[in-house]
Amino acid sequence: MPDSYSSPRRGQVDAAAPSIGPGALITGAVIVAALYVGREVLVPFVLAVILSFVLAIPVRLLQGWGLGRVLPVTAVVLLAFLAIGGITALLVGQAAELANDLPRYQSTIRDKISALKGATAGSGPLERLGDMLQELAKDLGPQPSTAQPQTPGAPPAAAEPAPVPVEIAKTRISPLAAIAAFVAPVVKPLGTAALVIVFTVFMLMQREDLRNRAIRLAGSRDLQRTTAAMDEAAHRLSRYFLVQVLLNAAFGAVVGIGLWLIGVPSPILWGILSFVSRFVPYVGVALAAGGPLLLAAAVDPSWTMLLMAAGFFICIEFGVGQIVEPLIFGRSTGLTPLAVLGCVTFWTWLWGPVGLIIAMPLTVCLVVLGRHVEQLEFLDVMLGDRPPLTVAEVFYQRILAGDAGEAIEQAELFLKEHSLAAYYDEVAVKGLALGQVDLARGALDEAALVRIEEASTQLIEELAEHEADPPAGSPEGKKIEVKRAAGDEDLDQTLDSADAAAGELPTLPAGALGPGASDQPAVLCVAGRNGLDLVSARMLAQILEKHGLPARVESSDVLSTTGIARIATGSARIVCLSYLDTSVTVHVRFAVRRLRRRLPDALVVIGSWGLGTAEGEGLCEAARSDRCASRLTDAARICLEAAAGWTATPAGTGPYGDRPAPAKPAAGQPAGAGQPAARPLVTA
Repeated sequence: MPDSYSSPRRGQVDAAAPSIGPGALITGAVIVAALYVGREVLVPFVLAVILSFVLAIPVRLLQGWGLGRVLPVTAVVLLAFLAIGGITALLVGQAAELANDLPRYQSTIRDKISALKGATAGSGPLERLGDMLQELAKDLGPQPSTAQPQTPGAPPAAAEPAPVPVEIAKTRISPLAAIAAFVAPVVKPLGTAALVIVFTVFMLMQREDLRNRAIRLAGSRDLQRTTAAMDEAAHRLSRYFLVQVLLNAAFGAVVGIGLWLIGVPSPILWGILSFVSRFVPYVGVALAAGGPLLLAAAVDPSWTMLLMAAGFFICIEFGVGQIVEPLIFGRSTGLTPLAVLGCVTFWTWLWGPVGLIIAMPLTVCLVVLGRHVEQLEFLDVMLGDRPPLTVAEVFYQRILAGDAGEAIEQAELFLKEHSLAAYYDEVAVKGLALGQVDLARGALDEAALVRIEEASTQLIEELAEHEADPPAGSPEGKKIEVKRAAGDEDLDQTLDSADAAAGELPTLPAGALGPGASDQPAVLCVAGRNGLDLVSARMLAQILEKHGLPARVESSDVLSTTGIARIATGSARIVCLSYLDTSVTVHVRFAVRRLRRRLPDALVVIGSWGLGTAEGEGLCEAARSDRCASRLTDAARICLEAAAGWTATPAGTGPYGDRPAPAKPAAGQPAGAGQPAARPLVTA
């Protein structure tokens, strides 16, 4: 299956997942029991559903020729079941012919067994292994009881009774009983086939009506999105099942031709079995190869035919599984290997051999429905191969656990394809925003905040060696796209915009700020309220330093009445306040006021990470700051564009050199009036 499916759900912060209570467990048990009890009807229905997906495309093609609905459905279904009946008859005939020929191969099998046992009796490895097992069985088995001596004076033991002769009489079977015994095994498969035909015809005839009913069950409040999702799911399932049937049929044909060229008897039989067995994941080809390999060993007195057949199966499965299928379906079927094994086990236990064959197609159906129907989303989470967490959620979960190593590994994989600023904006800051939500609702204690700050600081230090600009394309970097989660469908487009914006950031040449500029950083990055803000301030400072603008980071303590005195007057030309929590506007306004008293000529920028552009501008106006930014890249651009016009003048001649200080907004004007507006990134 293709890797990506459009999902209409999932925001940045999901609601709490519903817990599995006793009611859900009881409901699940009832569903499983109903599937088991009603398997006589449900198996034909499920087979008809899968077959209708396979036949939907040829029916649609015939309808496009103006043939109506009845004729295409009738013709396609009739041809399909004639093909299935012909293949079944051919399979039975080949099996009967092989059964008649098996006695001819007994001598070859005996000779090879004797060769394995060894030239002399007891000297072969198999013979010695058999003797050892027999001795162990004697030791572990019950010991024979010894006869007890007869006590003097005791009555003699009773004589054993004489054996009763038994005569086996042949019973005559009436003609009607013989006919019933012959017909009974055939009636059930014929009845199942008839039900499958009826279900398939009605599903193809009533396709639109069934689709509308499914849309009504899935949710009619948003018909446009639900209709698009259902049509896309039906189209992709039809394409997948039809291509899978054709690919497996081609595989079976190649197996039959290859075994015929090698000389294995009944190649048509093994080709058909290979076609059917390949629907079983992982072990299907091994099951199909077992019969031909045993027969090759029985037919050829030497081992040449066996080795040729084994090599043939290995080569063809490698070619189809590793080359052909990835080119047709993509790198994945949309399922995790554990989910595939679990589903195969479940459906085989529930419906027997039929469940073994249809387990893979049926599971793919359930996963695709889970990706498009909100009520069935748990199926996609449980069985789908897409990560259940977005990259931002994985980042937050790892630093919350104090595991900086995995967060660093994720970051390095990300940075093979994208810029450092894009990683900070689209992954790290959004992950910290999730932490801010937990902090606001009281789910984070002081110890958790310390773990987050320490792990994030370690991550930032490890990323200090990476380049700021987006690197050249690397095939390994594509892994981050393949493994994106269900809420990251738009991540590629967002990252392209973020990389483009990061690539436009100017880089100041060495010495542009004059001698000693690194000793007196021009930008002061201040955390707004807590340790999460401090981490985001460190990220901004690292981006600025990579573009040639020295920056210093201060915690939120410097914004207090006593802490503001630690900032030397005129020590910074730009002050960036970093906030993940901007709900308390009063705190932001007082912080800006204190900074203006201490640094009256500095450009004050408020970074409202996690807010949109409009909300950030509203906060900027309420706090009366000079500029505002909703992303680290925006804030870095404001600082770098301001520093680009500075001249290398001695300290004390003005924070902006030859340029006048930015005009402060007049009374009644919005904050930032007269300033060039920042170019905010496209928010996801």
